[in-house]
Amino acid sequence: MISYARQTQEEQPEAAPPPVEEHIAPAPRVSVQAFCETVETAAAVQAAGEDRRLGKAHLKIQMGGMPAAIEAYRSAPTPNVIVLESDGRSDLLSGLDQLATVCDAGTRVVVIGRINDVMLYRELVRRGVSDYVLAPVGAIDVVRSICNLFSAPEAKAVGRIIAVVGAKGGVGASTISHNVAWAIARDLAMDAVVADLDLAFGTAGLDYNQDPPQGIADAVFSPDRVDTAFIDRLLSKCTDHLSLLAAPATLDRVYDFGTDAFDAVFDTLRSTMPCIVLDVPHQWSGWTKRALIGADDILIVAAPDLANLRNTKNLVDLLKAARPNDRPPLYCLNQVGVPKRPEIAATEFAKAIESQPVVSIPFEPQIFGSAANNGQMIAEISANHKSIEMFLQIAQRLTGRSETKKQKSSLLSPLIEKLRGK
Repeated sequence: MISYARQTQEEQPEAAPPPVEEHIAPAPRVSVQAFCETVETAAAVQAAGEDRRLGKAHLKIQMGGMPAAIEAYRSAPTPNVIVLESDGRSDLLSGLDQLATVCDAGTRVVVIGRINDVMLYRELVRRGVSDYVLAPVGAIDVVRSICNLFSAPEAKAVGRIIAVVGAKGGVGASTISHNVAWAIARDLAMDAVVADLDLAFGTAGLDYNQDPPQGIADAVFSPDRVDTAFIDRLLSKCTDHLSLLAAPATLDRVYDFGTDAFDAVFDTLRSTMPCIVLDVPHQWSGWTKRALIGADDILIVAAPDLANLRNTKNLVDLLKAARPNDRPPLYCLNQVGVPKRPEIAATEFAKAIESQPVVSIPFEPQIFGSAANNGQMIAEISANHKSIEMFLQIAQRLTGRSETKKQKSSLLSPLIEKLRGK
């Protein structure tokens, strides 16, 4: 019998939710070989290989279907994953039996077929096939199938990475990212971490009133040491649900990084935190581009002027092209309504970007300045400020979650709170 790892599935898999709403965790560094019978399926697999979630996988595509796979593995070791296209039932089952004689232990098999029959599905599961996908398939179907092989139902969910970047310097992207992360942790009750990627000038430590001796620089400059325990030691606790991976914000060294400098940090954070908010600095380099493209969701913060409109348009167009199977980046307008400043209306922004801003945050220098100088979030300065609802709205859109209902307070709640304070 082929010793493929099996997934726990219903006998009749339910239709997957729309790609816009579902979260597909990226696959690890694995080898994938596909044996296709049709050009259409080969094209879909090829497109899947270009998806960010299979960026670490090594994909090879061959034509010939099952016979080609059996012949190939008579003299070569099998990869981590084999994708097989077959349009016949009896040929498929007999072919799998032959493949079992040349297949290495631990290899997982995904079958793409055209027969929608529960009896066939049972036979495939009995033979150890990991997944059966009905043709015709699209790129996202292949991505989903391969990635889900490495996301066991009993395993801890892989964290969602949210990248926040400014369309222009000084638009308040860091302030927005820190307050949105606060809303994710406090209002959505998700464990979250803010990673300040602006190592020279980052403000997350100031905004959260934290001054940790170690932070993200220690991980980036020691990639061989990066693991869960090492990252945990670098995290600074802000609240019960929110942690910070702070930037050193010093100029005693030059922060020139390679394209994959942050990969180990992001991978480790994914395995330990449900939500990771990246505060991406306003610069264009290999690693910032990689961080944005590799994120699960993206928020662009823009001010209502022409330069921001141009830059937001450029970012959205590039990211949509680089992430064809993901939903488009979201954007919000910030610092709206500066006195005597000519501004581009939100409707004009929406027409150029071809989507509406998530929110438009008004220019209120008094409260935002007080929060920044005091090392506090807006919610700590003014619990009922209107921008708090906007931060929550952004948090909900980025995470796909609704607000966690707070427990109703009892008559004894004030007394209990006082006792806790003591």
